[in-house]
Amino acid sequence: MSAAGEKTDRCIAVLGAGSWGTALAIQLARNGNRVPLWARDTDAIAAMAADRENKRYLPGCALPDSLTPEADMAEAVGTADDVLVVVPSHALRETLERLAPLLGEQRRVIWATKGLEPESALLPNQVAAEVLGADRVTAVLSGPSFAGEVGQGMPTAVTIASTDDAFARDMAGAFHDGVFRVYTSRDVIGVGVGGAVKNVLAIAVGISDGLGYGANARALLITRGLSEMMRLGEKMGGERTTFTGMAGLGDLLLTCTDDQSRNRRMGLALAAGNDVEGAQREIQQVVEGVRVAREVYRIAQQLGVEMPIATQAFRVLHEDVAPRDAVRTLTDRPFRSEKD
Repeated sequence: MSAAGEKTDRCIAVLGAGSWGTALAIQLARNGNRVPLWARDTDAIAAMAADRENKRYLPGCALPDSLTPEADMAEAVGTADDVLVVVPSHALRETLERLAPLLGEQRRVIWATKGLEPESALLPNQVAAEVLGADRVTAVLSGPSFAGEVGQGMPTAVTIASTDDAFARDMAGAFHDGVFRVYTSRDVIGVGVGGAVKNVLAIAVGISDGLGYGANARALLITRGLSEMMRLGEKMGGERTTFTGMAGLGDLLLTCTDDQSRNRRMGLALAAGNDVEGAQREIQQVVEGVRVAREVYRIAQQLGVEMPIATQAFRVLHEDVAPRDAVRTLTDRPFRSEKD
């Protein structure tokens, strides 16, 4: 691991120049890595190169000199040692399919995508295995991290999970410095489930707060929401302890309680009487929880996992159930043991 800002010979290509991709690219470049940052929008790449800033998605965060905006994926990946993919879950497969012919045999891939693939409900690691092959060395980065704060160099901690311990440590070293802390894990499934489900729960909490139900209800939803996340995660093969860590409880708390969260803002907008499409236009960026709610509901039904909070969020988003009616359904549930 290099000291922060110390020059290295390492090159890590970042694919995806939204707010989160740009923030992670900035962090890697701060640590002395060379970072080509690719986006499909050539005009956006040209603007970033001229302004040395992503004014659309991450204003106020200067691009370090070692970060190079790149419109050609082949050029971005060509000299890279490893590749970080930071695109929404619905775009992950297409991006990996474009990337696959450029990788060669040895190049490793890490993603910071949170969510489930639409229709298939596959986790990102499952999509990667289908597209890149099960033998490809891969990892996932997740945790409580708003892009703006990372871009500004504020204290942050995340988890990098991989079944290849050396790759997890190597990528942790590329990111980790005095303010950006990285924990490693082998639980790729648990980290993926946490990153998906927390978005749905944050919409539910936003609805509750928007309806004025107060701090007690917020604590209830977060606590019982964590139980839902654990139940689903364990059923899918994740480890229970993962959900009390940065990629579980940490990310859940952040996403549910701060208005920087797009998913929380979606819930607030729905509580105010907006429809999903109108709220999405107002937020102007992808709100992962809207799509993921459908897939989480589907998986929970298939696996027989009880997820009442996530279910009501799904029904508000996709079955036109009124937010107050959804909350009433939750509060009318019979009492039970807290361990259930």
